Formats: sequence, C-alpha cells, structure tokens
Amino acid sequence: MLPGRGRDGRVTRRARILGTRTVWTPMGDGEFFCPGCGGDRNYQRLTGQRRFTVLGVPVVPRGETGPVVECAACRRHFGTDVLDHPTTVRFSAMLRDAVHTVALAVLSAGGTCARTALEAAAGAVRAAGFADCTEEQLAALVEALAADTGRSYGEPYGAGLAIELHEALDPLAPHLAPVGRESILLQGARIALADGPYTPSEREVLATVGAALTICADDVTRLLVAARTPS
Repeated sequence: MLPGRGRDGRVTRRARILGTRTVWTPMGDGEFFCPGCGGDRNYQRLTGQRRFTVLGVPVVPRGETGPVVECAACRRHFGTDVLDHPTTVRFSAMLRDAVHTVALAVLSAGGTCARTALEAAAGAVRAAGFADCTEEQLAALVEALAADTGRSYGEPYGAGLAIELHEALDPLAPHLAPVGRESILLQGARIALADGPYTPSEREVLATVGAALTICADDVTRLLVAARTPS
C-alpha cells in the first residue's frame, strides 16, 4: 500500500483540510488573580466565534463561545467567575479594613477604652497593614463613633455598627480559610479581654463578627472561651 493512501492517511488529510477554529475578540481588560500563575496578572476578557476552516482558513460560522478570561502572562483561559476572586492587593486591603473595623467595634462596645485595650487593638491593626496606627488615633475614632451614633461606651451597639461589620466582613469571608476567619474573631476577643472579662456588649459585637465570618454559634462560643486561656 502506498504511503498516505490507507484509511489513516485519508483521515489525516481530511483533518488537515477541514477543521474548526475559534476567533477571539477582546471585550475588556484589567487585573486579576491568575490561578495558573498564582499571582496578580493582567487579563483580557474575550468572546469567541467558532468557525469551520478549510486549509486553515476560517469560513463558515459555527456559533459563539465564551466569554473567557485570558491571562496576559501564561495565556491560559479561565471562566469569568475567576474575576470574583480578589487580587492580592485587594485581598490585603479587605483584610486590613476588616481588622480595623472589628477593633473599633470591640473598643466601642468595651465601656472604658482602657489603655491596655487600645494597645491590643493598635497592635492588631498595625499587624494587618495599617503600620502607622496609634492608640491615640483609635481612641479618637471611637470618640467620634460614639458622638456620631449618640451612644455611650458600653451601651448595646446599634444597627449601624452591625451593618459596618457585615460590610467589612461579608465580602472577605468566602476567600478566607476557616483558620483565617477564626483568627479575625480571636483578635477581636483578645482586644475585648485586654482590660478584663467580656462585657455583654462585647459579646454581642463578637457574636456579630462570628456570624459575618460564617462561623457557627457553637464555634464562636468555643473560640471566645479559648481566647481567655493564656497561650
């Protein structure tokens, strides 16, 4: 049998003559966290048109495909849901803001804003990314918060503070491992305990923090007890 004249040869030649190709059209761009590269990268959002090809030339449309997200570095394609994951920079900012909001909420509920509590809060906020945060700044913010809401230290906190906690924590929770969510709650607990046992208002705030972080009530109770045990 002559080379290329058998069945396999016919299939190979046909595949070379006829085929399909996707023609991609850019629809937007930006920065995202690339799962393939494992870091922040630029991307293009693409929509595709499938076409029959003859000798490699696109001819007959076969319908649309996509949209997809193409990484500018590795060129891999991903579903558009990959854009729901925050970039590393955005994630760091969300975490920093979350810790700051929790610290202010706990201090506001504490009743005294004692120096030990302020020191614990400032340390947590600095570790989260606000490197220049001071005890005096936090005390001023708590004073301003109390004046804005018309409440005194230690009084039950209002709906506004609960909304702020949820606004800071709800978007972050899906992107944190359980240990990360528990760590934020424990930081708030340690701030509350820095000047003595939990007050009812502090417990209420910490319960709201746990709920916003999707930590079940039993685990919140367990963690608040664990925070009282010296490490």
